[in-house]
Amino acid sequence: MTATGPGSGPGPGPRTLRLGALGFERGAHLLVRRALRDLRPGQELAVTGEDPALPVHLRAWCRAHGHGLRAPDPGGAPGGQGAGGVRARIVRGRADLDRWSGAERAGGPGPDGLAARPSPAWGLAARGALVERGGPVGPFDLVDRDHVWADVAPHLYARAAAEQWDPGRAVDWEAPFSLPDEVERAVVQVMTYLVENEQAALVVPARLLARIHPHFREVLQLLAVQAADEARHMEVFTRRALLRGGEMGTSSAGGRESLDTLLTEPDFSLASFLLSVLGEGSFLSLLAFLERHAPDPVTRRITALARRDEARHVAFGVAHLHHRGTVDPALRGRLRAAVERRHDALTDTAGLNADVLDSLVVLAAGEWTPEAIGRGHDAVLALQAEMDEGRQRRLVHLGFPADEAAELSALHTRNFM
Repeated sequence: MTATGPGSGPGPGPRTLRLGALGFERGAHLLVRRALRDLRPGQELAVTGEDPALPVHLRAWCRAHGHGLRAPDPGGAPGGQGAGGVRARIVRGRADLDRWSGAERAGGPGPDGLAARPSPAWGLAARGALVERGGPVGPFDLVDRDHVWADVAPHLYARAAAEQWDPGRAVDWEAPFSLPDEVERAVVQVMTYLVENEQAALVVPARLLARIHPHFREVLQLLAVQAADEARHMEVFTRRALLRGGEMGTSSAGGRESLDTLLTEPDFSLASFLLSVLGEGSFLSLLAFLERHAPDPVTRRITALARRDEARHVAFGVAHLHHRGTVDPALRGRLRAAVERRHDALTDTAGLNADVLDSLVVLAAGEWTPEAIGRGHDAVLALQAEMDEGRQRRLVHLGFPADEAAELSALHTRNFM
């Protein structure tokens, strides 16, 4: 049998591991374990070595790992060594083999290795790992692939990771501009409103993250980046609001009530529908409007950057719901019920903060003349129509008939998000 270890060579009889001067305190156990790996239970491994403490360390290591140990055969060698300088003979046990009895692979490492319903006992094990039995059961309740998955998730995550931007470098905060006080106040009010909505858009995926089985890691990664996107948006919108030394704008009770209904939706698909497909979908139009009518370069830049991020969020929401709709024909009924339930809960609220609406008109007007204010008002009406059209288009993509899509879009909150 071929010998194993430093200085070893072929020879008759049991396999021999020659450790030389290497002791257990410097990693000898790695060579011992490697040499035992190819032996069957009951076979022996002779160990030679010069470390005086080798027999003691071998005895403790074998006891801890379920292997037997016997003294070397008498050979008359000094220092208690057997023939050929053997210090001890390890009898290969099976404790390490029994430990992995019943172990199973946690699916495959790639997206094509997803399990339809991963075992809760896999917990935090990496996808594709060999999972030892007896570990803790994870606290995850979203364990069904079709309840969280979309085939585009790996691609969207890769794109999201590549498109991350640094607020300090991506925006020229020193860009020169001067605005009339009324226009600056309008910008500040809109920024205040955006921060409020982005905070809700951060909390929703953050709440869902903790519930998803890590087996669906691409979804976790994507939602984690989505939360990071929203955190960055909160930063830049706040920074723009305070850029000229003013105070933040107003926050209406109705606006906060509208956002609160997003926070209380426990179902992953329904939360994605209300936030990403309807709310953030409408925000794509709003951010494009703000970029188009921005009175200064900083506002123009940050709304453009935020819109690119939000487009990914909407893309995942639509893709997930499209995927789930193909395996769950009853989904559309639940989506409709969620829209109606939210509409009924907000019936007595005022909807969009009047200060925000007026500020949008001012930004679109660009100047304080009757004609300009009229144009600004018309532009905001066109914005609302564009939002409605976008919601209808996404609803039709999810399988709703055109007339039902129009009806559901009309029930969407007047607070946009």
